[in-house]
Amino acid sequence: MRRFKTMLIIFVFVGVLSCDKGDDPKTTTLEYDDTPLELNIGNLPEPAWPEDNKLTVAGVELGTLLFYETLLSKDGSQSCGSCHEQADGFSDSDKFSEGVEGEFGKRQAMPIFNMAWHDNQFFWDGRANLLRHQALKPIQDPLEMNETLENVVEKLSNSPIYPDRFMRAFGSIEVTDVKISLALEQFMMSIISADSKYDKFLAGTEQLSDSEERGRLLYETEYNPFFPSQSGADCAHCHGGSNFENDEYMNNGLDTDADMVDIGREDVTGLPEDRAKFKVPSLRNIEVTAPYMHDGRFTTLEDVVNHYNEGINESSSVDPAILTTKQTGLMLTNEDKVDLINFLKTLTDQQFLSNQSHSNPFTQ
Repeated sequence: MRRFKTMLIIFVFVGVLSCDKGDDPKTTTLEYDDTPLELNIGNLPEPAWPEDNKLTVAGVELGTLLFYETLLSKDGSQSCGSCHEQADGFSDSDKFSEGVEGEFGKRQAMPIFNMAWHDNQFFWDGRANLLRHQALKPIQDPLEMNETLENVVEKLSNSPIYPDRFMRAFGSIEVTDVKISLALEQFMMSIISADSKYDKFLAGTEQLSDSEERGRLLYETEYNPFFPSQSGADCAHCHGGSNFENDEYMNNGLDTDADMVDIGREDVTGLPEDRAKFKVPSLRNIEVTAPYMHDGRFTTLEDVVNHYNEGINESSSVDPAILTTKQTGLMLTNEDKVDLINFLKTLTDQQFLSNQSHSNPFTQ
């Protein structure tokens, strides 16, 4: 009897601790929770958040789990996070990502951040109109996760954790591919990068070095072949604004017509004038998202700067503003290149790269 009483006291004590932590499943597990997620967007302008999929705490938590969930792949070996590593700006440090069948993708994995500020579809060629549409394609791609949505729904429905999570996020324990896409969209839209050294410079809380400041001026100054001493790197035309991109698709002179192996945007629109045009990416966190370009052909920022300075190729669809620089190049000196790259590195957001709310919950 004494042993029974002792065990009863221990049981009650543990139960009290559980209640203190708010872990009582009767009060927290199966309740729909539409608490809005509060985000710090820094100096970025307010974007057009999706009205039919507002970000909630429960929705983003579910999306985080799904982003790192290996059940989404055919053999349970890969997740979205396998090819979009947080330390690499949610991109892949490999030139092409390897799928579950050992096959490799055809384009470099794009980084994931500030997705709510993209107004021109998703993927390098823009084949997904909304982020929720993009979210499901890698799951079904034979070169990537190679799974069916039906199988994913069944696996998540039979999981001991997901029906309750879907209830909290969407008000029903039913798992559907639409809800999966909406949760993933919420998580990806919650990944914000707005706290780089450059952002702190704009806020007046940090100063740029002399080299970084010279690089900033080069970045923002237009190309001028008539006055070389006043000519700049002319980066802001394509990578301008607070997110350092322009919501356009462009051919930036990587190949001649004869050398093109990827027709890019043309494959979506069917328009010859879109041949070899690709989505202009943000330059935020560019320091950590190598390799560069849609095919990962450049391994360093030096390679990228050299391309624009002296490596533009002429083709039928190359952007006229870029082609204009071909005759003389950007006329950047070695010091100019160093300064420009030093400025680009001020766009690295260390807080974003280490934010635990974006990290793999299964390894925390």
